[in-house]
This record gives sequence, C-alpha cells and structure tokens, in this order.
Amino acid sequence: MKGESREGGRRQRVLEVLKKLGKEVLQELREGKPPKLKIPSRGTSNIVYDEEHGYYVLGPRYEIRSASSMAQVKKFAQTLCVAEFCKELVSAGKFATLREMYYTAEGWEPGPFKDQDESDLLVEDLEAMLGLKREDLALMPEEDGAAVFGDLTIKEGDVTINALKAGRGGYTIPPTIDEVEFVKCKAKRVIAVETMGMYHRLVQEEAWKKFDALIVGLKGQAARATRRFLKRANEELGLPVLLFTDGDPFGFHIAMVVISGSAKLAYVNHELAVPKAKFIGVTATDIVEYDLPTDKLREIDIARLKQLQKDPRYGSKFWQEEIKKMLELGKKAEQQAFAKYGLEYVVKEYLPAKLEEVEEA
Repeated sequence: MKGESREGGRRQRVLEVLKKLGKEVLQELREGKPPKLKIPSRGTSNIVYDEEHGYYVLGPRYEIRSASSMAQVKKFAQTLCVAEFCKELVSAGKFATLREMYYTAEGWEPGPFKDQDESDLLVEDLEAMLGLKREDLALMPEEDGAAVFGDLTIKEGDVTINALKAGRGGYTIPPTIDEVEFVKCKAKRVIAVETMGMYHRLVQEEAWKKFDALIVGLKGQAARATRRFLKRANEELGLPVLLFTDGDPFGFHIAMVVISGSAKLAYVNHELAVPKAKFIGVTATDIVEYDLPTDKLREIDIARLKQLQKDPRYGSKFWQEEIKKMLELGKKAEQQAFAKYGLEYVVKEYLPAKLEEVEEA
C-alpha cells in the first residue's frame, strides 16, 4: 500500500517523460535535423509470446515517423499535439475521454483526424513509444470499469470508501484506478466472475464473507481498469486472483486475457496481465461431472476452440485436454447452469470444491 504521494509522484514521472520527448524534438531542430519519432511496431509480426513472463510482448522492430516526409508530417505533428494535450491534462490534474480528445483535434493547426480510430491509434503510438498507459496520460475510454465488493478500504482523492459500504452494487472501479490508494484489506483472495448476474448472486449469498474474498464483476471481457485493479490486488495486496467464467471458448478467453494479456496490447501487458491468476471457471469436465444444462456448440464456438488449441497461451496439459473434451462433447455451459441445483449451490458446493482444487494444487 502506498502513501499520499502516489498520485503526485505518478504525475511527476509522466510529465518528465513528456518533457523529455519535447526536448529531444527541439534538440534535433536546433541541430538542423528533421525531427523524428521512434515508435515500436505493433504489427503482428513484431508481437511475440514471452514464455518467461507468460504474456505477449513487442519485439525489437521500430517504425520511424519523420517530419521530413510529406507522407508523415501531418501524423508527426498530430502525435506531438496529442502529447502536448496530455501534458496539459496531467499538469492540471484533469482527464479527458478518447472521444473528447478526438473532437479537441478539430482546433489543432495540423488538422483534425478523419475518424476516432485514427486518433486512438496515435494514442497507442504514444503509449508504446513512451512506455506509459493511456490512463497515465490522462486519457480514458468511455466505458466504466467493473465493480468490487468485499472488505477493501480505498482512498480516492479526499474520499475514503469501504467496498462493503458502497451499496449492493459495490465500488465501481474507475478508469483512474492507478490514482486510488489501497488503505486496508482484510480479504485473502479475489474471485473475479464473468457476468454481473453471477456477481450479484455471489454478493447476495455473501460469498465475500464465506471465502474471505473480494468479489469482482468483470462485465464480460474485462476493461483495462479492471485488469489493472486485479494486477494491483495481486501484486500490492498479495491476493491470489481466481477467475470464474462461462464454460465456452469466449469464457475461457476472458480468463486468459486477464492471465496473459492480449496480443493487441502487447506494449502494456506488463501493466495489465496477472500471470499467477487461476482459472476456476466451468470446464468440459464440469459439464459432465455436474451434469449441467448445456447448449450445443455453434460453428463459431468450434472454430474459436480450434484457434485456442493453437494459441501458445493454451499450451498447458489442462487447457489442451479441456478444449479437446469440449469439442468432443459438442456442448458448452454457462455459470448460471448451476442454478439447476438451487440458487445457493454455486456458493455452497461448486466454488468450495474449485477453491480446494486450485489452492491445494
């Protein structure tokens, strides 16, 4: 847990990085050279799986964006405008959404972006080039993070909040999660669930008390702020992270993106991935052993499972066997399928068995 200087220290580090970028451009101009930016390539051929750390990272290749190129000069200038915009935000202690930044560019001298996809890509260029997250640069997505319920006390600005006292919906994880301080935590683990329906089931059944856990609702594929929260809970609070998702290829991948990150965000996976997180979601074996209600695999499910078989993140014996078994069954099951045995079953029977299985392994 960090002290009161966490937010101020982080902002100062970000400003130093942005000022260094500006000084390097100015130095090249003073030397009579056309300024250029060295941007790590995010093409698929430069994304490699890091076996040691357990997530995707960028390879060694870079792209040069130069002010001397007529084809690149506008994008070069826009990149610097984005950096200046972020510097102003960080200096003022404010933030803007990616959408707001896109519209702000309408007034920039180099000209506006043709669409938000273009401005979002420039933000990703800055993240990769500077080694900072967009959240560090005070830029936020439109969507909210997920929710957490359990005995965690946090400090957000001048406000201290206990997630048990934030109402049944829990504490909403903000996009600015890195500015939040963990003040006190009595939980011993994190149980992150795919759907908000299951999140509310676990809250209602007081799973947070039964398992000494922080219950986190992922809202499907977890937002970056949610993944950052899970990583901080794992590393700063020392809490094991357990992932409870549907028993289908998309549920598997929701868990795997938390564990090993995504190829698209290879340049920031070191800030988001939780390689020690464990999967306690529904497996093909569970479908058989619990005799769960199922749905037939669709063509898209089968194709996705076959993709996962070849993905290095699913190379372990456990994943290879479960994927093969699901293809053979031709069936999938949701988290809520345990309601077949009563609403309390998932907390009274399934999760205790899963926790024992993974925590004593």
